[in-house]
Amino acid sequence: MKNQSMEIEFILVGISSLPELRLFLLVSFLCIYITAVAGNSLIFFTIYASQQLHTPMYFFLGNLSVIDLLCTSTIVPKMLVNLFSQKTAISFAGCMAQMYMFTWALVSEALLLALMAFDRYAAICHPLHYPMVMSSHVCLGMAGSIWAIGISNSAVHTSLAVPLSFCKSLVIDHFFCELPPVLKLSCSDTRLNEALAFCADAIFGVGSCSLILVSYGCIIRTILRIRSSEGKKKAFSTCSSHLTVVSLYYSTVIYTYIRPTSKLSLERDKIITALYSVIIPMFNPIIYSFRNREVKGALQKLLE
Repeated sequence: MKNQSMEIEFILVGISSLPELRLFLLVSFLCIYITAVAGNSLIFFTIYASQQLHTPMYFFLGNLSVIDLLCTSTIVPKMLVNLFSQKTAISFAGCMAQMYMFTWALVSEALLLALMAFDRYAAICHPLHYPMVMSSHVCLGMAGSIWAIGISNSAVHTSLAVPLSFCKSLVIDHFFCELPPVLKLSCSDTRLNEALAFCADAIFGVGSCSLILVSYGCIIRTILRIRSSEGKKKAFSTCSSHLTVVSLYYSTVIYTYIRPTSKLSLERDKIITALYSVIIPMFNPIIYSFRNREVKGALQKLLE
């Protein structure tokens, strides 16, 4: 069965093949999706409407909210339709679109978290140069570059996946169209696809994680040099929310992609993927609103 006609359909197994869990998963992911959309939208509009939040840190947080909205809206609506209708088919074009949007969001979020770590490094380690290093023009340029890199990277992977032939099974053992499961189904030569995917993981994943580790290493060293305990507490509080989000995000991503192949478990992998693609985007607004006085104050004023 070839895909040149774009008429084939894939079958998504879903997050669980047990029928008795269908209703529970439907209600759970519906609540998660509503919470994620409401929370990230509220964070974005709070930052947009509050003049006091027009700083680089909150500008990047607004971008993170948009990426989380993009990620969850790419995956969850189709998952809910499949759980409700029990029809798990997805068209070839729909699969490629889902793959494109998710890859775009995944790479953009990794790069943005690294940029947010660099922002905290500049603010804490070089406070006198911070206004110049993170000027509005620089922030706009960095954010634009992140979105452009995410779009370009995703376009490369998707454009190489479109010509592939699928002559074996069309059943994707996942709850959405992610690149690795789709490549496994192809009967074409996927060595180029896999090599580029590995390079992207190394550059964007390991590179971003390395920048975050170096930034926080410098931040911790600077905080330890502060003499007053109040000064240390204030410096750490400015990056505690971001550190929490980074820890949650990278712990699940690293577990998924940096493991021996012999220890792969499809059911466990689907749960871990759901954590960083659906559940963590729901928690991000909660973490930033509950652990940040400025955001809480702006939210209260906006709601009033």
